[in-house]
Amino acid sequence: MRHKKVEKRIVEQDEVYNNRLVAKFINRLMRDGKKTVAQSLLYKAFDLIEQKKEDPLALFEGAIQNVGPKQEVKARRVGGASYQVPAEVRGERKISLAIRWIIQAAKARSSKEFHTFSEKLAAELLDASQNQGEAIKKKDAMQRMAEANKAFAHFRW
Repeated sequence: MRHKKVEKRIVEQDEVYNNRLVAKFINRLMRDGKKTVAQSLLYKAFDLIEQKKEDPLALFEGAIQNVGPKQEVKARRVGGASYQVPAEVRGERKISLAIRWIIQAAKARSSKEFHTFSEKLAAELLDASQNQGEAIKKKDAMQRMAEANKAFAHFRW
């Protein structure tokens, strides 16, 4: 082995919900080191979810679980040709992909029906918890891609 293994940093829990997953989401949402802005966006989204008579934390965790993919494809070079080899997605990566896709999908939502990012994020989390929305479509596309390339699974190593 050429390099030392990078140690995983353990993210501190957030102040309001004492949850590591929420803290991770806030860190991904953060732009230019403005953590308080990211926190207020997520907590406003949670307030909007609460107004719809839902438990925001349970809904949030359910949304992350629903969006996390089970399989992905990785490019492998074998004898001059590149193959899309399906591979299982492990825990940490599954969560980070889910978080990334939910934020992307919320940003991509049309500004006609929603006025603030918090509203977009709340809507995307609600959709994801019910297996709908853009983030779920992205997960399904990845699953289909892995399914279609099952023939190259023997290139895994």
